[in-house]
Amino acid sequence: MDTRFSFLLTLLLLLLCFLPTPSFSRSLATSARCNKNDYAALMKIKAALHNPYHLASWIPNTDCCNWYCVECDSNTNRIVELTIFQANISGQIPAEIGDLPYLNTLIFRHITNLTGTIPSTITKLKLLKMVRLSWTNLSGPIPSFLSKLPNLDFLELNFNQFTGSIPSSLANLPKLTGLHLDRNRLTGTIPESFGKFKQSMYLYLSHNQLSGEIPKSLGEADFTYLDLSRNKLQGEASMLFKANASTQTIDLSRNMLEFNLSKVELTKNLISLDISHNKIFGSIPEAITGLMNLQQLNVSYNRLCGKIPQGGKVQNFDSYSFYHNKCLCGSPLDACK
Repeated sequence: MDTRFSFLLTLLLLLLCFLPTPSFSRSLATSARCNKNDYAALMKIKAALHNPYHLASWIPNTDCCNWYCVECDSNTNRIVELTIFQANISGQIPAEIGDLPYLNTLIFRHITNLTGTIPSTITKLKLLKMVRLSWTNLSGPIPSFLSKLPNLDFLELNFNQFTGSIPSSLANLPKLTGLHLDRNRLTGTIPESFGKFKQSMYLYLSHNQLSGEIPKSLGEADFTYLDLSRNKLQGEASMLFKANASTQTIDLSRNMLEFNLSKVELTKNLISLDISHNKIFGSIPEAITGLMNLQQLNVSYNRLCGKIPQGGKVQNFDSYSFYHNKCLCGSPLDACK
C-alpha cells in the first residue's frame, strides 16, 4: 500500500508541474477572447460603482466574456449586453458606459440606490437597441439626447423619479416600438410629435402628473398598448379609438377626460378597456358586443346613460365594471325602466 500511494503521489506532482500557472491561464484567456478596450471600460465601470460585491466575478486579468452581468458576441467577442439587476449598488450610472461601442442592450433594474441622471456618453452607443433603466432613483429631466440613438427599439425609464416634461424629440427615434415613462413625476403635456411614430407602439405614460389635452395627432398613430391612466388629462380622447387599429389595450382611467363614448369606433383587437373615473358621457356602443377578445372592461365612475348592450363578452363583467354612472341600466345593473 505504501509503494502504491508513493507512486500515485509522485504521478500527481508530475502532472501539476505541467499545468499552467493561474496568471498564465488568466492572461491567455484575456488575450483569446476579451477585447482589451472592453475590458478596460468594464474595470472603470466597476470602480465607478465602488467595486460592489455584485460584480465580484469581474476579476482583473480574467476573460471579461465570462464575467457575470455581461455578454459577448460569439463572433466578434465584443461586449453586446450589460445587465445589472437587483444589486446592492450605490452611485450613478458611470460615464464609461459610452466606452462599450458594440453594446446593444443596457439594463440597470431594481437598484434603489442608483441615483443621478443618465450620462450623455450614452449617445456614443449607436448600436443600442434596448435601454431599461427602471425601478431605481434616477432623477432630473428625461434627456432629449436619447433621440440620438438611431437603432433604439425599446426605452424603459419607468419607476424612477424623473421630473419635467417629456422630450418631443423621442418621436424622432426611427425604430422605437416601446416607450415606458410611467411611474415618474413628469409634468406638462403629451408631445404633439407622438402622433408621428411610424411603427405600432407600446406607449405607457401612466402614474405621472401630465396635464392638458391629449394631442389630436395621437389619433394618427397606431398604438398596440396605450396607457395614459392616473394623470390630469382633460378633454377629448375619442380620436384614440379606431376600427382598423391594432390596439389591444387602452387605459385612460383616473383623468378628467370628457367626450361622447357613443360616437367612438372600437377595434375588434381590443382585449382591455378601462376608461373609469373620468367625465365621459353618452352610451356604450353596441359594437362592444362584437369584441370576442375582450377580457377586461371598466367604464365605472363616469356620466354614461342608456342600456348596457347585451351579448358577446359583455355579460362576463359584473356590476363593478359599470357602477357610478348617470343612468346606465340593464344587466348586470338594475333593469331599465
